[in-house]
Amino acid sequence: MRFVAVSDTHMAEVELPEGDVLLHAGDLTYQGSLPEISTAARWLEDEKRKRGFRHVIVIAGNHDWLFENEPGLARQLLRERGLTYLEDQGITIDGSTIRPEIAPGPGRVAIYGSPWQPEFMNWAFNLPRGQALKEKWELIPSGLDILLTHGPPHAILDGVGTPGPGQRHAGCEELRAAVERAKPKVHVFGHIHSGRGRQEKDGTIFINACVMNELYDPECKPWVFDLPT
Repeated sequence: MRFVAVSDTHMAEVELPEGDVLLHAGDLTYQGSLPEISTAARWLEDEKRKRGFRHVIVIAGNHDWLFENEPGLARQLLRERGLTYLEDQGITIDGSTIRPEIAPGPGRVAIYGSPWQPEFMNWAFNLPRGQALKEKWELIPSGLDILLTHGPPHAILDGVGTPGPGQRHAGCEELRAAVERAKPKVHVFGHIHSGRGRQEKDGTIFINACVMNELYDPECKPWVFDLPT
């Protein structure tokens, strides 16, 4: 099964390669307004049809306010266009079917998605570092093929500023601990534009799939991967 992963598209209708499943790790928009979410959902539906995606899996990011302020409406906009939204939820892809729970098995792909990140300014899905985030990440089950979060784990593709001793790590310490516990095969995220890249550590492949650079130019390509066996 071929996966295409993107994050932080911020209304840019980037060209996507063909694949079986599209994963979007949040920040579809700039301000998360109803018109922006509607436009982004229409773009994802068009890409699903044109690129042959069987499924499109989406989580929100800190810019996607409608999912926090009016979650029912935001989810409906995606559902009407055949898109799957996850918020502290797990699913299992079984061919053309999506099961609304984690049910690993031969030929199936178990995915869990969550939008939270450490508090920064006044954005959506912000929580203080520490216990509040730990409680969210404790919901992540073991046995996952793919973990989809908006923000990165601490010290993995999360660098802000000039690389070197002075670089700041913006990722979440509690998420890092949860990933080490749950051990997903692949962890896809975004949020930190400067951290874009791929890294493998302790049996998990980490992908920061940001499309935008730090200047909000969509200069980066989507990531394409197959699940490790």
